[in-house]
Amino acid sequence: MNETLVLTESTYYILLSLVTPQHGYGIMQQTEQMSAGRVRLAAGTLYGALNALCDKGWIIQLPIEDGSRKKQYKLTDKGLQVLNGELDRLRQLVANGEAILKEEV
Repeated sequence: MNETLVLTESTYYILLSLVTPQHGYGIMQQTEQMSAGRVRLAAGTLYGALNALCDKGWIIQLPIEDGSRKKQYKLTDKGLQVLNGELDRLRQLVANGEAILKEEV
């Protein structure tokens, strides 16, 4: 992937939570926990984001089991590439900030 994508914090945490299959409520809980409460997803916001991420091919909805209403989602290989690209971008931001701030001390 050569294009530089900048993910929102909520999108980053949604993708990160889907490294292992997860249902919507689990994604909301895990996102809030990983972000130390900074990212709280309402159901409507989450399902809108999940639909958009499915359309981009970054995640997929897994088949629904008989008798269940829970929709589970999983990160795709493309989504993992996007997530790793964002992680690299964030590492570069931190490294640049630390390097410049060390010069100021």
